[in-house]
Amino acid sequence: IDEQTYAVGATNWQGAYNATEYLIQLGHQRIGFITGSMDLGCARDRLAGYRAALRTHHIPLDEALVCEGDFRQLDGYNQGLALLALPQPPTAIFGSNDVTAMGVMDAVRERGLRVPDDVSILGFDDIPQAVNIRPALTTVRQPLEKMGRVATQMLLDGLNAPQASPKRIELPTELIVRDSCQALKS
Repeated sequence: IDEQTYAVGATNWQGAYNATEYLIQLGHQRIGFITGSMDLGCARDRLAGYRAALRTHHIPLDEALVCEGDFRQLDGYNQGLALLALPQPPTAIFGSNDVTAMGVMDAVRERGLRVPDDVSILGFDDIPQAVNIRPALTTVRQPLEKMGRVATQMLLDGLNAPQASPKRIELPTELIVRDSCQALKS
């Protein structure tokens, strides 16, 4: 997004960093990551946050654990199956959004595995369904409602003061720990 555009977003990089770090603190070293559509800044930022957390904790990046996705459940399912088919599959998989993570959960079940006993799953967004699925999805909450309110106010402010410079605002994300992740068993 260029500097001449009004924009409201979330701290995608930091949210992905914190989520990856949480999995590392649970003992996971082989953490799969399914990106969103890489033409979107939020997807690139989430991938960068994931990579930075691995670097910070001295975990070598294994490119085989990174799959390009499109934020859809079917793609999460297909990429989840691909990750689980690796000779050394991940012990945790981080989907770039909750819908992707839900697709990964389907793939885990299809392989006869259990979430989180065999594979921890983490998402991003905290959509309403994230708390209702079983197990409830650990995720990064974006303040979606607040983002909408702030964007609406920015639009109204811009209409009332067209000479004002456009602003870009990033609202903080928050890791929401639920039931889909657990400490790696030795």
